[in-house]
Amino acid sequence: MGLRIVMLGAPGAGKGTQAVQMAKEMGVPHISTGDIFRKNLREGTDLGKKVQGYLNSGALVPDELTCEIVAERLQEEDCANGYILDGFPRSVPQAEMLTDFLAKRGEKIEVAVNIDVSDDVIIERLSARRSDPETGAVFNLLFNPPPPDMADKLIQRDDDKPETVKARLETYHETTEPIIAYYDKLGVLKNVPGDDAGPDEIYRRIMAVLPQ
Repeated sequence: MGLRIVMLGAPGAGKGTQAVQMAKEMGVPHISTGDIFRKNLREGTDLGKKVQGYLNSGALVPDELTCEIVAERLQEEDCANGYILDGFPRSVPQAEMLTDFLAKRGEKIEVAVNIDVSDDVIIERLSARRSDPETGAVFNLLFNPPPPDMADKLIQRDDDKPETVKARLETYHETTEPIIAYYDKLGVLKNVPGDDAGPDEIYRRIMAVLPQ
């Protein structure tokens, strides 16, 4: 039996990058709520139509609907041996709903990995991101610099600008950060320091704290 893992951490902490690599090595699905939403919207499912209604009105998708979409995904066959949740839960009510849903199936989240990166480091890292407007390729001036001949055509996306990153971090501290304490109370939290390390070292640290 594989592990049911939740990835935690501020925007820009590297959850997605780590989750993809972990899922590949562990042979379990990487489940991103953003991907599920996009798939349902693309396929025009009933859930997708509900989500579209909220998006069209500029409202947030309610917790119940988000949880319904994730719950449906977790019942698919490829999740039987574990999975890695990335981008969900985003609030304590969502975390509680997930716990209740899994409990009814005799299951639970075994590990919540929190990549612990300070705001200053996140602002510095995200501000260093640059995107190729033609291909969508993303580079980072700190970790993964672009080839010299590409430097002039790269752009900084609006959501990577320092003032936008600060606003995203405020939302994170208010809404999502309390989930860390929630999983700590459940006894499944693993804190992984990320200020002083690049992606490869953080990955090594995560794998070292997972139950064997």
